[in-house]
Amino acid sequence: MGLVVQKFGGTSVATTEKILAAAKRAIHAKQEGHDVAVVVSARGKTTDELIGLAREIHPDPPARELDMLMASGEQVSIALLAMAIHSLGHGATSLTGVQMGIRTDSIHGKARIREISTERIRQIFADGNIAIIAGFQGADEHENIMTLGRGGSDTTGVAIAAVLEADVCEIYTDVDGIFTTDPRQVPTARKLEQISYDEMLELASAGAGVMHSRSIEFAKKYGVIIHVRNSGTDDPGTIIRPEDPVLEHVVVRGCALAKAESRVTLYGVPDEPGIVHRIFSKIAEAHVIVDMIVQNAARDGRTEVSFTVSEGDLTRTLELMREVADAIGASHVDSSSDIAKVSIVGLGMRTHTGVAERAFSVLAEQGINILAISTSDIKISMLVEQERAVAALAALHEEFRLHEPLPEVTKDIRYQLKNKALQPTSSTADRIKSIVENLPSMEDILVSGVDVDERQGRVTLYGVPDQPGVAGRIFSSIAEAGIAVDMIVQNVGSDEATHLTFTTLRGDLEPAAAKAQAALGEANGQVVCDSTMAKIAVRGVGMRSHVGVALRIFRALSSAGVNINLINTSELHITVVVDQADASNARRALSEAFGLELAES
Repeated sequence: MGLVVQKFGGTSVATTEKILAAAKRAIHAKQEGHDVAVVVSARGKTTDELIGLAREIHPDPPARELDMLMASGEQVSIALLAMAIHSLGHGATSLTGVQMGIRTDSIHGKARIREISTERIRQIFADGNIAIIAGFQGADEHENIMTLGRGGSDTTGVAIAAVLEADVCEIYTDVDGIFTTDPRQVPTARKLEQISYDEMLELASAGAGVMHSRSIEFAKKYGVIIHVRNSGTDDPGTIIRPEDPVLEHVVVRGCALAKAESRVTLYGVPDEPGIVHRIFSKIAEAHVIVDMIVQNAARDGRTEVSFTVSEGDLTRTLELMREVADAIGASHVDSSSDIAKVSIVGLGMRTHTGVAERAFSVLAEQGINILAISTSDIKISMLVEQERAVAALAALHEEFRLHEPLPEVTKDIRYQLKNKALQPTSSTADRIKSIVENLPSMEDILVSGVDVDERQGRVTLYGVPDQPGVAGRIFSSIAEAGIAVDMIVQNVGSDEATHLTFTTLRGDLEPAAAKAQAALGEANGQVVCDSTMAKIAVRGVGMRSHVGVALRIFRALSSAGVNINLINTSELHITVVVDQADASNARRALSEAFGLELAES
């Protein structure tokens, strides 16, 4: 006998017919010999309606009472689904998050799961019944009802699958699976058969809306296999799974667009230890999630620091940053809400060169200007003008031929699930398990290592014309010379010019700089090389979505007197560039900050 967790989104239980269909799916899984737990969202647009009702009563509803209200939507769903299963002649027991034993922290509207008790649900299984659990909710240590925020029911489903060590967590939704991009924006988008945790994490954080990144964090940490399926069909969907060599031959797996982004830039920031920590400590205190963080190489002792937040957090963030700018002596603060982030993601980027050059060039061909660039080993993100965002997404999708079927087809998903062929290797699973067992709570950040690379040098181009095609020209020239580029950082420009920095192996530093200088042509850009840098990457899961992680990194480096020269972020790494003389000190400070002394020694 196996164990299956099924999660049904709001559209999958919006009508009585759909509730009955969900009940039949749960019963079918039970009849196949599985214990079955079903996690359910509020029906249809219930949550939005409840929020609207609250704001009719109070313009800024108290957070505690808003959570109490919103949690009622899932309670309706679980009761109706349990009734539907009973009407079909089978047993079911519904549980709210509190009854299930889901314990959270005390941040209303954005609570994180600390622990989940399995005693009640295992008794339901022992009685031969199906367990129906309310998603999106739990309770803190004071018995206050807490909601988990966006994607909370997905998070609940995967978290329950983790504590129960389920064979699979089936996520039922109104789409057929995970697509190469949003088919509503790009009609040629293709359904993926499978995707790795890391690719899905990066796509989710980049704007792909089918799965929330928090649920993928759980899956990776606890080795949960996720099957995203359409609740209206019996067709296989998309498997989200551990990395496997079969996935690495695809250079770009998908692309994503995040439109509801706002950019904040601090200009004239003093280039000295501790400054970045002071900036982001204010943001962390306000529990604002920061997305992209980009810091330029300094010039004349000053630099620019940019980051993106959701549009809803912009007003509060600007208030905080104006206070910070005055305190640290920055020249001024600027912001923009007419931007969007487009990203490409793929495991194959680790081993294939020229991907960035192709991305920049195709946007140039469309006349789309790149406002900022941030890269990781499997992701390239670019800020563009919002009105050109969909065109940018479509151009990237076409350039990397994401509409074409993959040349290699893996074994049928049902076969892989039945034979547990998707589980991580024992060594990988054991390593992650040893780290997870020491986490104070289930949803704490998993930091697995601090990597130091002292083989690279840095090329910085000052005064680069802020216009379409420049980045493409530069990196095409470098790629043609057979030079591999690692980090690429471009911040928001000013006075119609910007700064562009990239890293490459030190042996390629001078040739790369020469190629970049030649590509600038008659532009009045200045190219500077630095061969005395070290790249420090803090590796983990959910590095971006946990508000305090970047802050802990910046605090540790500040306390150690280490100045940060560049910053680059993703879901899997937060990377900083420091002086090579500070590398050992930085590594020691970061290892201590995340309790990795033994793991890293």
